[in-house]
Parts: sequence; structure tokens; C-alpha cells
Amino acid sequence: MRLFNLTKNKVVVENLTIAKNYCERTRGLLGKKNIDEKEGLLIKNCNWIHMFFMKFPVDVIFLKTQEKGIYPVRSGTSCYDTSNGVYKVVKILDNIKPWRLSSPVFHADAVLEIKSETSKNIVSVGDELEIMEGV
Repeated sequence: MRLFNLTKNKVVVENLTIAKNYCERTRGLLGKKNIDEKEGLLIKNCNWIHMFFMKFPVDVIFLKTQEKGIYPVRSGTSCYDTSNGVYKVVKILDNIKPWRLSSPVFHADAVLEIKSETSKNIVSVGDELEIMEGV
């Protein structure tokens, strides 16, 4: 799956993994030695993170699920349905190092973890991101 920034018309993550259940959310990126700049982990039903036992820093993007709606398409067609999942960026923490803990972001309901220092040019607070399957 791919995560696309609708606001900036840019791909945020080429290879998106979604942690849906408790075990996947708890494990997160633990056990990995690094994360590629094209990879990302979306943790649903989450509004804070810990970096205990991590081996590398990450950028953390706090998201709020948006209601189903119609948004302009980035290439040629007029509109599309956002039932796959559209999220609004509510907060960004850059370069969170191992053994740190974030404060809860109470209006967030999902967290995206990506390679450290890659969020600066592709995501800003207020941007809308969409999960695109089969792309």
C-alpha cells in the first residue's frame, strides 16, 4: 500500500504497513535495525508512542481519521471516494530518538512512523493523507 499526501500531491510512503491489532501495535518497529525512507508504519487506534528498545530514530506523524468524502484527484479525473482512509495531520515530531516517550496527542487516533528527517518536505500539519491500495 501507498500513503499519498492529497494536499501536496506527493507520495509520503511507497511501502505502508498497517498495525491493526494489539500485538502489531505493541510490536511496532521493534526488532528492525533500520527503516527505509520509502517505508512507513501506520498504527491505528493510537495517540502516543514509546521508543523503548528501538535501534534508530523516527519521525512521528499524529493523524486524525477524516470522514468519508469527495476530494479532487491529482491526475486528470474530477473526484474520488475516500473510503480507503483519509487522515489529517495534527502534529509532527521530528527525529525521536530511542528510549524516548511522546506525550499523548488527544485529538489524534493514528500514528505514522517514518524514517527520521524525511517528513520535512512531504508532510505539514493540516495536510490530508490517503491510503491507496494496489498501487
